[in-house]
Amino acid sequence: MSLEKFLNTAVSSWMNQEGPDSDIVLSSRIRLARNIEDFQFPTVFTNEEAKEIVELFEKTFAHKSYVPFGKFELLKMNELQPIEKRVLVEKHLISPHLAEDCAFGACLLSENEEVSIMINEEDHIRIQCLFPGLQLTEALDVANQLDDWIETHVNYAFDEKRGYLTSCPTNVGTGMRASVMMHLPALVLTQQMNRIIPAINQLGLVVRGTYGEGSEALGNIFQISNQITLGKSEEDIVEDLKSVVQQLIAQERMAREALVKTSNIQLEDRIFRSYGILTNSRIIESKEAAQCLSDVRLGIDLGYIKNVSRSILNELMILMQPGFLQQYAGGALRPSERDVRRATLIRERLKMEERKYQEMEGDEK
Repeated sequence: MSLEKFLNTAVSSWMNQEGPDSDIVLSSRIRLARNIEDFQFPTVFTNEEAKEIVELFEKTFAHKSYVPFGKFELLKMNELQPIEKRVLVEKHLISPHLAEDCAFGACLLSENEEVSIMINEEDHIRIQCLFPGLQLTEALDVANQLDDWIETHVNYAFDEKRGYLTSCPTNVGTGMRASVMMHLPALVLTQQMNRIIPAINQLGLVVRGTYGEGSEALGNIFQISNQITLGKSEEDIVEDLKSVVQQLIAQERMAREALVKTSNIQLEDRIFRSYGILTNSRIIESKEAAQCLSDVRLGIDLGYIKNVSRSILNELMILMQPGFLQQYAGGALRPSERDVRRATLIRERLKMEERKYQEMEGDEK
């Protein structure tokens, strides 16, 4: 399969879109945890109950359309290959827990992949909406609409005092996790993140890596999300998170301006060295690739690099992951083979981008 054809089928449409503050905020996500009344929670339910819940969703929602997201397809975890499940995790469409530990788990996935509804993960239902840029309010509106759609067919486990009941006590209440994925290279380069993270934690928010809890912040990408779900409305949680994110955006922009003023030639050298590595290397590990992609994205945002689109970071950070590399290769790869394949894919993708810009410039002439 050619890279171009692979990209057309592999990359979610929202990854190539830009939203508000897309230079720093890569994506916004709302996740709602819900459980169905009269069923035991997934931590203790039987295999028969798990199958019954999946059958309920398959009968009620699979192949049904919800405007503007198109039809929903039901994916059963026990019918997917390990590489296929890994790809879904890498695209942030399902959690590692659903992929690895839920034999009778499933996922309802919209055609445009902006919406995924995980079934029988830690809770019976986890509704997830992904939007480009800083669009938490918009994502919440859609999540609430989907929540209402599902609730017309099932009764939720709900308590008048405590709110939505969940397997983990930290999700009781709204059952909502709001999060944003942010690219913060200047705050890392100026060594401010070590000071900022504890301050964010004190506000009832948490800072995690690219793939959530326990993951590393590869490529200077951080996930900021709420911790408190009880005693606050969904709207208040979103507004509190937005306020902190907007402050982070302002600080990142100031840090970028300071780097340009005080270390311009060093910064430019770093950016173009990283671009050179990505366009010429024959072997590259994921950590080095992520750091180089971060530098190049910063170079695009600052105007040093003009022949590569901003969405390249979103795309290549996904494509360089093990699952995607093996899917593109058509089979399992050893770590050393993945490093070679990763370098090749990145080189090819950047060449495609350069050709596109050359064609655009030719059309303008």
